[in-house]
Amino acid sequence: MSAAIAFAVLGASLSLNGVFRGWAWLVPAITTVFVVGLTLAALRALRVYPVLTTLGGLLALVFILDFTFFRPESIAGFIPSGATIDTLGQFLKRAGETVVSETAPVSPNAGIVFVACAALGLVAVLIDALAVPLGMPATSGLGLLVVLLFPATIKPQGGGLPGFLAAAVGFILILGCSQWFAPDSRLQTDNAHGTGQLKRSMVIGGVALVLGLLLPLAVPGFERGTFPVGSRLNPWGVSNGLNPMITLGNSLRNPSGDGSITYATSSTAPVYLRSVTIDKFDGDTWAPDDREASRRIGPGRMAPDYPLPSDLVRQLTVVDTGQFTSPYLPVPYAPTAVNGLSGRWSWDPATLSIRGEDGTTRNQQYTVYSALPALTSATLSQDNAKPTSISQDFIQLPSNVPDIVKNTAKTVTAGANGNYAKAMAIQNYLRSSQFSYSLQAPVQGGYDGNGMSVLADFLQQKSGYCVHFASAMAVMARLDGIPSRIAVGYAPGHATGATVAVAGQEPLPEYQVDARDAHAWPELYFEGVGWVAFEPTPSRGVVPPYASEPVAPGGPSTNLHDENLAPGSPTPPPSTAAVPPVAGPGVGSGTATGSATVLYVTAAALLLAVLAASPRLVRSGIRARRLRPARAKQTGAVGAAGPAPPRDGPVLAWAELQDLATDYGVPPVPSETPRHFAARLSKSAALGAPTAAASPSGTADDAGQHAVASLTGDFERQRYGPPAAPANTAVEQANAAAVRIAAVRAAFRRNASWFAVFRADWFPPSLMSRWFQLLSSPFRWLGGISAGAARRVAASVERLFEAIRWRR
Repeated sequence: MSAAIAFAVLGASLSLNGVFRGWAWLVPAITTVFVVGLTLAALRALRVYPVLTTLGGLLALVFILDFTFFRPESIAGFIPSGATIDTLGQFLKRAGETVVSETAPVSPNAGIVFVACAALGLVAVLIDALAVPLGMPATSGLGLLVVLLFPATIKPQGGGLPGFLAAAVGFILILGCSQWFAPDSRLQTDNAHGTGQLKRSMVIGGVALVLGLLLPLAVPGFERGTFPVGSRLNPWGVSNGLNPMITLGNSLRNPSGDGSITYATSSTAPVYLRSVTIDKFDGDTWAPDDREASRRIGPGRMAPDYPLPSDLVRQLTVVDTGQFTSPYLPVPYAPTAVNGLSGRWSWDPATLSIRGEDGTTRNQQYTVYSALPALTSATLSQDNAKPTSISQDFIQLPSNVPDIVKNTAKTVTAGANGNYAKAMAIQNYLRSSQFSYSLQAPVQGGYDGNGMSVLADFLQQKSGYCVHFASAMAVMARLDGIPSRIAVGYAPGHATGATVAVAGQEPLPEYQVDARDAHAWPELYFEGVGWVAFEPTPSRGVVPPYASEPVAPGGPSTNLHDENLAPGSPTPPPSTAAVPPVAGPGVGSGTATGSATVLYVTAAALLLAVLAASPRLVRSGIRARRLRPARAKQTGAVGAAGPAPPRDGPVLAWAELQDLATDYGVPPVPSETPRHFAARLSKSAALGAPTAAASPSGTADDAGQHAVASLTGDFERQRYGPPAAPANTAVEQANAAAVRIAAVRAAFRRNASWFAVFRADWFPPSLMSRWFQLLSSPFRWLGGISAGAARRVAASVERLFEAIRWRR
């Protein structure tokens, strides 16, 4: 039972592939579930009180988590201490930041892996409690459903078929074990193997499997396809919001274009709508810093905490958010006032991002007044001073910057003088023909996210979407001493052809954006000018005019097409300078890749070896269980020992004899009696009827013949004879049965070919046929239902015609 539960939980956890990047999380997950399952099995084998068994499983979970994640801070390596609690708080904070600021697949940092392992361990304890002491094995599927639902809500491609099938097989095994090893007295039959109970379990599991596949077609919230493949379970309905850096990739992959926003602007070109800025980077994730202490209430009048030039271009924009729902308000940069909002809103002077305090953007209509510096390449080229008017937080970088990122930044900006020249060099490099825009490559390559390791993979693969391009330019700018951050919002979108009337203004052209226009772009700070947006993502957005002009004659330029330029912006001349070569990955990345390959190959080989050996291991376990002495069984749900069971040793030994004969080509026939089967077996060549009693082979075969006769006699007396007190103890009976089975097996092996011995050892027909029946039972059951339904329909039609004939 513990093995079945562990298999089910770990099988369901396979669906987490794609929620986490890579397979590094799987080893601690396997360790956690294995230790918890082994502890529960050991305590139950010792007949410990069920409540104490469950508590022991929870205690084992605490110890293994402490040993795996908090060993240096713990007493003796596995007992929690005060320092363990402090580290636990850091892990939980790290996990929370990952959930808030990363998109799947996330980097498997220690915090999020700890939470996953703890959750899987708790699910294993829950399923064990439901299946064994509470006697409700069918409800154990709820725990597996919890594991499957999490990736179904996160991964754009759904939970995945491997995890679902593994969980389904594990659930069926739990049901089978619950009836095989602890059958309900009300369901007892004369079959010693519990075949009837196992078939009932198969029917229940088959029904659950079919319902799991068909119900999503009728349940609201499944966006596309059938669970678990091709659909995302969304219990909150259609996703209409833009959550910063989390669902950006999923929004772009969404072909339906949800979360439509319309706006009308006095600008000569469509504008970017910025929701929030992401400026806090710890190496694993980019995250927004809301700066709660410095936020101000009421966006009726706004001004940044950094200086702006005097020559500003003022614009007016009217926005209707419709069903778009987000705590952050999408506005053009840089807002100086926002009127018409309902609810209470606050804004950050450092970023000018606006956030709802008691409401969201849903069904908001408001007017935004904004002011932008009149920027040109000449103006930006004059700034070569180190920024002093903003926080140094915008230039900080973690210590784990990969070599490929450092080498790329150093090579790309080599020879560039000034911050603007460096920014243009980075943008031109990312927009060059070396890179391609792709929404699927990061998912398929396992580097969809925004951490430092993701950035290293992106610079190596050179394919991704706006999150990767914006992160790359922001990090490389910080490496060159330029303050940077990432803006998240919407690209300009497309014109609707309509106009909006605003008092005191000529009719303004209307534009529309939706989830497919979700975008991220970098903003770099220039002293005396403020934050300046760049567009490093190829084929997305609009490159501003000041970033489209060459830095100097013969310098680098963007590789833009005419349709990517804003109306009225000058077309850049063809580039005459080649993009500088970029250094390859740093030392050690090849070694890491090779080590990962060796690890995966080794794990795959071990898995194949276990799968290949599983029939032999299971068959050996069945034989050992049948031939061991019987013990008193537990009754009820509290673990009290009941009366000793009836003498079923001869019945189990007879079952082993039949399976052994099946493995060596002499299967029993359902219509024959035990004595008839024993006579047929004794005369078969498989048992090796001796031709010369004095020969060594004949003597050994005689031992097999005598063993078959003894096993048959014991079975007939136990099954058909009158009740009598046993002449020997259970241990003596078991030992005698084991000796006789060993003699029969030796005779079979001696008279069989090498292929027959190999098949009986590694792929025993008695077990393989039983497995095949288990797998085919749901289909036979469904076929029976279909045939029964057809018969009922035919009978109904026949009765209808009879009624019509009698009425006539």
